[in-house]
Amino acid sequence: MNRKTPLRCLFPLAAAAFVLGGCAVGPDFKAPDRSMPDAWQGIDNATALQPSAAVARRADYIGWWKMFNDPVLTRLVEQALEANLDLKIAESRVRQARAARTIAGAGLWPQADASASYTRSHPDHGSAAGAAGSSYGERFDLYQAGLDATWEIDIFGGTRRSVEAATADLQAAEEDRRDVMVTLAGEVGTTYLGLRGYQQQIEIARRNLAAQEHTAEITRKRYEAGLANGLDTSNAWGQAAATRAQIPVLETAAQQAIYSLSVLLAREPAALVEELSPVGQIPAEPEEIPVGLPSDLVRRRPDIRRAEAQLHAATATIGVATADLFPKFLLTGSYGERGDEWQTLGDSRNHFWSFGPSVSWPVFAAGRITANIKVQNELQKQALAAYDKTVLTALQDVESALTAYSKEQQHHAALTEAVANGRKAVDIATRLYRAGRSDFLNVLVSQRALLAYEDAWVQSSRKLATDLVALYKALGGGWE
Repeated sequence: MNRKTPLRCLFPLAAAAFVLGGCAVGPDFKAPDRSMPDAWQGIDNATALQPSAAVARRADYIGWWKMFNDPVLTRLVEQALEANLDLKIAESRVRQARAARTIAGAGLWPQADASASYTRSHPDHGSAAGAAGSSYGERFDLYQAGLDATWEIDIFGGTRRSVEAATADLQAAEEDRRDVMVTLAGEVGTTYLGLRGYQQQIEIARRNLAAQEHTAEITRKRYEAGLANGLDTSNAWGQAAATRAQIPVLETAAQQAIYSLSVLLAREPAALVEELSPVGQIPAEPEEIPVGLPSDLVRRRPDIRRAEAQLHAATATIGVATADLFPKFLLTGSYGERGDEWQTLGDSRNHFWSFGPSVSWPVFAAGRITANIKVQNELQKQALAAYDKTVLTALQDVESALTAYSKEQQHHAALTEAVANGRKAVDIATRLYRAGRSDFLNVLVSQRALLAYEDAWVQSSRKLATDLVALYKALGGGWE
């Protein structure tokens, strides 16, 4: 027996496998080519009088939070991107997908198993041979060791399509991690800006409360001097009490925002109370906000990139299902040694080997294979529809954020004018009342209006900043 015979058979078969292995059944993936708008409608609606406006110039949104020039905000976002637990889960899923791709790729290589055994046999003592004391009644030992190998030749590309699908799944996991980063940065920014807004509202309420209590004290003294009636005094102190009642509600909201920020940074809720309790200003917006073109969005938004990767995986899986229609070719071989004593295993006379190709072809599966192909085709159609929906939702997000930001600037400008006039009204009403030339009702109404104007102005300032965060998030900013 010539021991080189298996190798002489293996080489031509392996060469044929590589030549035929260039084809893979099933559709090849092509990235969807969807038409996009030429420009953003929200930019066209902006006015030149707005202090901060979006422009079509392309920009880098990796660290959008730095554009607010707030060191505390920058530190919180960067710490969240390092410690957040949702992000750690997403990173673990990436590692899981990478390992799954390795598992899928293992099918392209030969599989080998080593084995060893020892068997002791003895005939039945009641047999004729045993009774006669024949040599056939003696104990028999068998030592055996060997190697079994199997290699499925991927002629029709089923395994390669599995690797392609696993690679696309890995890409989808990567994009999901990036999407978590975008969402996380936006959530930290929105929560932080909300905190600063609540703190400013508390400051306004306290300032108005002090002014209202001062006016109420004046009213009380005028009442005691017989220059005012009890109704004015009751109204004055009632207005002060209503303003005081707003402060605990705002303090609760501010405290809860701090707790939320702490959890986003994977820390206990009270960890940031000491750091963030001091009152801070709402950061100002930049003069220009480059947003690029709608066509940039497809490459920029992680959720669109993830949907494309999921569509790629669904397309490749059709090839995996289609490959089951065709025969599977395998090369199998084994090599080993056996003997009645373990010392003789190295003797060439105790060697044995076998080698040969095999083929299997499911000629009848009761429609299972064709039904599975139909299932995978429908899943691909669903993935394509999900991709189209993701693109449309992304366009909607950006347009909505652009419109909200532009209109809120107009709202904020009107409130700024209202606050200025409200302060003048309070000053005039108070002076006229002290001079006895006006009813206290004018003071009460003007103070109440000023508090409402200033509170709305702060809320608008906060909304301007959070609308800008929403715009950066809609544009896919926050990942590198």
